[in-house]
Amino acid sequence: MLNRREVWLTDLGMVAKVRPCLIVSIPVTMQDRALVCLIPHTTALRGSRFEVELRLRFLKPGAFDVQNLVTVPQVKLIRKLGVLTEMEMAAIEERLKLWLNLND
Repeated sequence: MLNRREVWLTDLGMVAKVRPCLIVSIPVTMQDRALVCLIPHTTALRGSRFEVELRLRFLKPGAFDVQNLVTVPQVKLIRKLGVLTEMEMAAIEERLKLWLNLND
């Protein structure tokens, strides 16, 4: 089962390449489509307020770009790389809420 906070090496297609991605969606059930919502990790930083830089032992220095939400079939996930802590995930969620205007 795939879970929120997990980082997976993911095939995002020819243009976007294979890259680490953070799962932000909840696990699907049998009735759901076998899709997963991800935030890709990038090493090409722009200094955007929507980039969340985290120091993770299993990734090169870079950031998760919450402006680049993608949804892909689960079969595109290649290999689990690691899991974010709840505190790290909270930083991602804070920026994601800002990007989607979901703040209270």
